[in-house]
Amino acid sequence: MLLLAIVLTAPLAAVEPANPLAGRWVVDLTTDPAKPYLKSMELRLAADGSVAGSFYDSTIEGGQWKTDRGRTCVSFRTSDGVGPYHSSACLRGGVIEGQTWAEHRTFLFNWNATRG
Repeated sequence: MLLLAIVLTAPLAAVEPANPLAGRWVVDLTTDPAKPYLKSMELRLAADGSVAGSFYDSTIEGGQWKTDRGRTCVSFRTSDGVGPYHSSACLRGGVIEGQTWAEHRTFLFNWNATRG
């Protein structure tokens, strides 16, 4: 009985399930299969929907994430010092499918990432 009283009065730990999009990823930016080009990405997702971390050796700015319509997605901005890069991506199974747009470089690049 004493054990039951201790268990019932012990503070409950607030355990948040880990977001499967959070963590370290290896992004495949390869355009020529003979020359693999991989970069790291780290996503830190906060409960308020904000995102911090890094992508392509740049700090993530203005990031947001959301789970809706059966998928978890993220959008954020990085910079190369010349202009912004806008990236968005969604988790599909164990892979992130993403794209990055850089207006100042006039390109849109599709990429995939796997757990790193």
